[in-house]
Amino acid sequence: MDSTTLFFLIITLIAGGLAGAALNTWLQNRRSKKYVSTQEATVLIERIEKVFKVVMAEGYFTEIYNYQNDKNIWNLINDKKKALIIAKAKVLVGYDFGKMKFHRPDGERKLVIDFFPAPEILSIDTDYKFYDIEQGWLNRFQSDDYTAILNEAKQTMNDKAMESDLPRIAGNQVQLMIFQLAASMNWSVEMKLPDGNVAMLREMTHYRTLEAQIDSLDTRKE
Repeated sequence: MDSTTLFFLIITLIAGGLAGAALNTWLQNRRSKKYVSTQEATVLIERIEKVFKVVMAEGYFTEIYNYQNDKNIWNLINDKKKALIIAKAKVLVGYDFGKMKFHRPDGERKLVIDFFPAPEILSIDTDYKFYDIEQGWLNRFQSDDYTAILNEAKQTMNDKAMESDLPRIAGNQVQLMIFQLAASMNWSVEMKLPDGNVAMLREMTHYRTLEAQIDSLDTRKE
């Protein structure tokens, strides 16, 4: 074998090796791409606010919700969809002290409350599970249906929470906290509230004691 043939043989072997390595790398990358998932998330902070909200009571609720929708097709076929939803919620009730109005008389260790806000729901943490979902041929569940069902269930939870003893518990708790804090610093508290505000506060102090298991707290001066 002369030198020229040997040279071309070596070049051919090197080129073949490089081509084989490149092909092997390409195949491995192609296989790996089948198992690679890409996730991307963007978090935008719209605004941050300072608040003075205090939780005074929490309650746990369970709702069983039956949903059914009938669709009449050409007055011949009754196509329906239905589902059973079990919703659970943790409800926190408390006060936004930013809504309270008060002042301190000059030279006195006294806090005069001019307006006392009503208790409100500060947050609802919900969990939903769908059971027995049935759909018709044409009348099927869409994303808007699920959104509407969950919004209605959440509103029901909100209403039930405000009808329960949670607002009363929160009302008594917040009054107890205010008067105890004032007493610990040798201050006094006086409420000079509008008539409507007094009526609301009086309602908050009337417990169904057997259900709430907390004694009434009436600190107003008539």
